[in-house]
Amino acid sequence: MSDTPHPGHGTSPTPAQRRARLKESPLLPAAVLVLILTAAAALFAGSYTYSMADPTPRSIPTAVTRDYGQAAVGRRFLDGLEESLNAAVKVHVYATAAEARTAVEEQRVFAILDVREDDRVTLDLSAASGASVAEVLAETAPAVGRQTGISVTVRDINPLQEGDPRGLAIFYISLAAVIIGFVGAIQLSVHARALTPFERIAFTALYALLGGFAIAATVDWLLGALDLPFVESWLILAFTLFTSGMVFTMFNTLVGRWAMLPTWGLMVLLGNPSSGGAVSWPLLPSPLGLIGRWLPPGASVNAQHTAVYFAGHQHAFPFLVLAGWALVSCAVFWTWRHRHPGGRETRPAHAMS
Repeated sequence: MSDTPHPGHGTSPTPAQRRARLKESPLLPAAVLVLILTAAAALFAGSYTYSMADPTPRSIPTAVTRDYGQAAVGRRFLDGLEESLNAAVKVHVYATAAEARTAVEEQRVFAILDVREDDRVTLDLSAASGASVAEVLAETAPAVGRQTGISVTVRDINPLQEGDPRGLAIFYISLAAVIIGFVGAIQLSVHARALTPFERIAFTALYALLGGFAIAATVDWLLGALDLPFVESWLILAFTLFTSGMVFTMFNTLVGRWAMLPTWGLMVLLGNPSSGGAVSWPLLPSPLGLIGRWLPPGASVNAQHTAVYFAGHQHAFPFLVLAGWALVSCAVFWTWRHRHPGGRETRPAHAMS
């Protein structure tokens, strides 16, 4: 046996060797994940607390049915309301009560203020338009009336359904669709890696349809929490599931195994708190109230909310938002499908022999 030492035997590893060993160590990705999860925990708690813990009015669109500017009673009441809320009451003037009611149905305003000359006002609220906004106005308006010597009558002209007294069920079912949407795509990437690009899109659409049906059936038929317009609600949920799944697939194509980070950030940390589902957009911090409508969770909540409480007044905008995210995600995935970690050879067997 030769006594010649092997190269490097008995000597300290060089810095380059240490870096190479560190990169190959299974402890490195685990340590990185620990740091990421720590930051994610803080961001998750912070984003939801910032958005929802202390909802504060910024600007509340309100309809008036009389010339409130010349009515001292109306001006006095509105000034007192703004002072108490520390927020602007954005007034929209309508010629008739019917026009004001239509504005409520179209979700352009959250309340109707009917001002009378005999020191009386009637405030018609729409809890279905935003339970948190209605609650704030219902608590504040009588107090302002007492302070200003004005008789105030508060009515709820569009109440929430009996099984959803806090108006949160739509937020919960939309949240379920968003999370299951991208979790489903994650599971396909792990357990069905061999799917071709077309098959991956097709199976995403399949679990979206079945998952949307399951959510709607559970909430409506099994629990009776909401009386849903079933087909419309089912398709909105399916659209949300598909969009969320394809968003993850897009990021998986672009950044590989770290795709969960941008997906979680976009859909959960930013999208869900700003959706308007748990806290109505007039009570959200201003940037979130604007951004949320352009993200899939906000679009899903808006479409579902209108379907359930404002039948016949559905808007195209939330569907265009969902379609835009779905189309962009599919296009990115399809264009760079060769970068996706999954897939398989599709050549005929005789060509591979």
